[in-house]
Amino acid sequence: MLVDLHKFWGRIEHVLLDMDGTLLDKHFDDYFWATLVPETYAEKHGLELDLAREELSARFKSREGTLEWADLDFWSEELGLDIPALKLQIEHLIAVHPYVLDFIDYCRKANKCVCLVTNAHGKTLDIKMAKTALWNHFDKVICSQQIGVAKEEPIFWERLKDHIDYDPARTMLADDTEEVLVSAEKAGIENLVYVAKPSSKMVPIKSARFHSITYFKELIIS
Repeated sequence: MLVDLHKFWGRIEHVLLDMDGTLLDKHFDDYFWATLVPETYAEKHGLELDLAREELSARFKSREGTLEWADLDFWSEELGLDIPALKLQIEHLIAVHPYVLDFIDYCRKANKCVCLVTNAHGKTLDIKMAKTALWNHFDKVICSQQIGVAKEEPIFWERLKDHIDYDPARTMLADDTEEVLVSAEKAGIENLVYVAKPSSKMVPIKSARFHSITYFKELIIS
């Protein structure tokens, strides 16, 4: 748990940040996969909406924690839909969480190496970076496609060292998925932060295992 922020920041060299739910409002993704995709799929295939939701929910769940879950090309082929085009239809919902830019600026002024580390597909990354203009705020941007496995696999963090020369003991990772934090913990990353409010439409739900924050301002020393 983070108690003394001065001691915490004194040992941190690298700051690894997830994208969806951590830096960006997950409402976009929740609406996309739970509402827009089922509605479009039901219309295309002549299905009742509830039946389409039930079918898609099972198919999505079977791919959780894998590269396919975030692969837009995979789902375009699987569902017979143009998934990237659908995302562009609701790009107005893409939004940066409060205090994210303040936090990144704080880290960079403190000479920390700030890296985006995401399971998001490259096409999703392009759409969201174009909308938010966040790209230039990072020292490096790494997608799980480049690594070959999703962040839920502990080997991800070992392979990440081929792209980012980081010391697990001096690295912070913030993510809104506990399975990812467990994976990173197994790989030796010691400073783990759980984002308890991934969506603006949700109330915060803290982790029982990891230090939890609602907003990144909680990690800034004023």
